[in-house]
Amino acid sequence: MEVTEETTELVERVAALDIGKAVLTVCIRIPHEKATGRRRQEVAEYATTTTALLHLADRLRELGVDRVAMEATSDYWKPVFYLLEAEGFECWLLNATHVKNIPGRSKTDKLDAVWLAKVVERGMCAPSFVPPKPIRRLRDLTRYRRSLIRDRTREKQRLEKLLEDAQIKLSVVASDTFGVSGRAILAALIAGQRDPQVLAEMARGRLRAKIPQLREALTGHFADHHGLLCTKMLERIDALTADIADLSTAIDDAISPFAAQVAQLDEVTGIGISCAQELIAELGVDMHVFPTAAHLASWARFAPRTKQSARQNQAGDHRQGESLAGQHPRRDHRGAGPQRHVPRRTLSTTLATPRQTTCDRRHRQLDPHRRLAPTR
Repeated sequence: MEVTEETTELVERVAALDIGKAVLTVCIRIPHEKATGRRRQEVAEYATTTTALLHLADRLRELGVDRVAMEATSDYWKPVFYLLEAEGFECWLLNATHVKNIPGRSKTDKLDAVWLAKVVERGMCAPSFVPPKPIRRLRDLTRYRRSLIRDRTREKQRLEKLLEDAQIKLSVVASDTFGVSGRAILAALIAGQRDPQVLAEMARGRLRAKIPQLREALTGHFADHHGLLCTKMLERIDALTADIADLSTAIDDAISPFAAQVAQLDEVTGIGISCAQELIAELGVDMHVFPTAAHLASWARFAPRTKQSARQNQAGDHRQGESLAGQHPRRDHRGAGPQRHVPRRTLSTTLATPRQTTCDRRHRQLDPHRRLAPTR
């Protein structure tokens, strides 16, 4: 038998946090001063306010903690992670799905923090990717812009349903209900104009070739309450459009340090400037943090993939925008997305014939001398 040089604990001084909204439980484990191979641990609770977290940082610094680990609990981990990271600690964010599969986990917060500290000190888990601060700021901007685009899409859909309620079929004839011609027609309807011939003459550009169809489509029963609702919806759409434009300007400023990477991505077929911004915001620019191409692809699905999807996001296409909005890889299953109609199991081509042809009892002729058994 040869003697190995491996040690029992891979990390000597470690802390694990079980984070809640108002309170967190911390377990600190350090080597024992006198007993060789023994450990000392301290379990305490701290509030999640800034002052309390600074006291926690002082205590961790006093005990010489090398690594601080925590699970990704909702968004509550972010202020704790960012503050301790700014204080100079090595912070690990652990994926709850990976950690929960390790046997021996307890159910209480206190024991959970102790168990998590033991897992981390023995090297039984790996940290998740947390982008640096500039990428995090860029990600906040791009994700909020996507949220506003989805909100604008929903408002446009509400307005189109309102027009359907008034028997106005503008979207059937005009490809863009909210283009120059569509907005002019909507403004006239709100102002009280109901004559379909007058409304059809407001068409511009190529839509003028469809004036006869417009007259038919604009013949309805648009009432005053439709006009009030339409006004509010258009105001909401215009306000969201202005906010999206402001965010796009802020994104251009925030991504300026990565202009070279944006230009490289723009050279790839199917990727435009907007899509490149989304990719950098989700992936960053350091590809060494992703061990494999599959790992990288699982993160890349958060952002728009093509120029077409990016343009549809800007135009407010809810089907593309919502499918790309911050979805977790665990939820990318066969029940959603373009593969939702693909069967999970390929059926055999040698299936039995339909029941009406295989089961002949329904159509067979009974013997005329056959009688049912008498009932009692």
